[in-house]
Amino acid sequence: MNDHGRTVRLDPADNVVVALADIPAGTEIRAEGITALQDIPAGHKIATQKISAGAPVLKYATVIGFAGGDCPPGTWMHAHNVLMDDVQKDYRFAQDYVPAAVLPAAERATFDGYARADGRVGTRNYIGIFITVNCAATVARRIAAHFTPERLADYPNVDGVIPFIHQQGCGMEMTGEPMDLLQRTLKGYITHTNVAAALVCSLGCERNNLDRFFEAAAIEIGTSLQTVRMQSVGGTAAAIEDGIAKVSKMLAQANSVSRTPQSAEHLVIGLQCGGSDGFSGLSANPALGRAVDLLVENGGTAILSETPELYGIEHTLTSRARDEATGRAFLDRISWWLDYTNGKDVQMQGVVGPGNQAGGLANVIEKALGGSKKGGSTGIEAVYKYGEPVTARGLVIMDTPGYDPVAATGQIAGGANLICFTTGRGSCFGSYPSPTIKLASNSQMYARMQGDMDINCGPVLDGTASLDDMGRTIFNEILSIASGARSKSEALGIGAEEFAPWPIGVTG
Repeated sequence: MNDHGRTVRLDPADNVVVALADIPAGTEIRAEGITALQDIPAGHKIATQKISAGAPVLKYATVIGFAGGDCPPGTWMHAHNVLMDDVQKDYRFAQDYVPAAVLPAAERATFDGYARADGRVGTRNYIGIFITVNCAATVARRIAAHFTPERLADYPNVDGVIPFIHQQGCGMEMTGEPMDLLQRTLKGYITHTNVAAALVCSLGCERNNLDRFFEAAAIEIGTSLQTVRMQSVGGTAAAIEDGIAKVSKMLAQANSVSRTPQSAEHLVIGLQCGGSDGFSGLSANPALGRAVDLLVENGGTAILSETPELYGIEHTLTSRARDEATGRAFLDRISWWLDYTNGKDVQMQGVVGPGNQAGGLANVIEKALGGSKKGGSTGIEAVYKYGEPVTARGLVIMDTPGYDPVAATGQIAGGANLICFTTGRGSCFGSYPSPTIKLASNSQMYARMQGDMDINCGPVLDGTASLDDMGRTIFNEILSIASGARSKSEALGIGAEEFAPWPIGVTG
């Protein structure tokens, strides 16, 4: 950190530094031997040497773009003069792979969780109300609404009855990737380790046919999984009554389990970032990466996602893959996204959202550079498609969109029993059945939005905590919330509306 906290240099090879506070034009930055030529907003970059037109702009010793013109020392470097272009990438498959050094079982951290019969462990204990098609949405909402806190008072081990509503299920392709993806997501939630019992509501004539879905998903009706067909039972009111009766019978069984000490190896954390700023890659993201390293050391799993927001730095991840096949599986998803977004006005084509730009991110490469730091430093063990069950231990990648609700939904469908979400501008996201822990990148935003933020990573920027210190703080909070402490979004009741299966495919 330089000049009393004015700027931070991230790597000796960089030709930019980052402003930690607003820097007026004419301000001398003595440690770099430069003077600001323009007003530099907090979180934005300043050239520390002449960067000629077309020359690479380096942050974290990584190319984030090329100078759009001659940029003298002290120039504000942002979207107007840091331009994307083709970067020659050496994928170096598996050359930097570091296998996780996992602690012996007796030395691993523990949390209080719900042990399931199949060996998995939950962090929450919900009854979920699901729908095969949006036509059943009101029925699911009304059934869940019946089970008020007063009616659940006799079932203290049940965290709630939650409706999971989506907009799909009919007017869509009967077969192929869109239907496979929807059914895979629904199965992942219905059988999720945080869901003690489930009721699936259908209309009866939808394209996501209930019987075909159950057959494809290889799930069967039983004491903890029931169904309601609106057309069969006599319509909306009858379906609500039938659903309430069936859930009422499930409550005692769901309540029969209680929390017991469990190894942290059973934790599966979905990694998310949203509303990022120029500080996210300096504080919250690398601090979360330190916590991920601790999680992996304790035998747990972390899921790095948001594929379009990893574009541009994919070579830094393929080099960490356990083998070339794993690295190429990731590149296959990048190629799919390049085809999917070709010619579209989306961030994978370079331009990040207005909030990201205002926060100091010039383009998607710079955003990806910071976002990937959530994954820590260990090897990448596997690559999964959206919503696929995650079975590997350690750090893995799941292909998802960058849009937070859709991305987190895929991670939870894959088995994430917690979500860790970094933000610089301020996100108000939450999720069921797996709670979201939100990490603020800077102290100013944390102070402004304490009602939504769980952890302030600003002390890293303020110089009062190291990344290792903050990583340990995050890991301890993970263990606490996994054991039943409520996150800020849970206390606010946020999460039921954020269930958002990826709406890929044709609607007709």
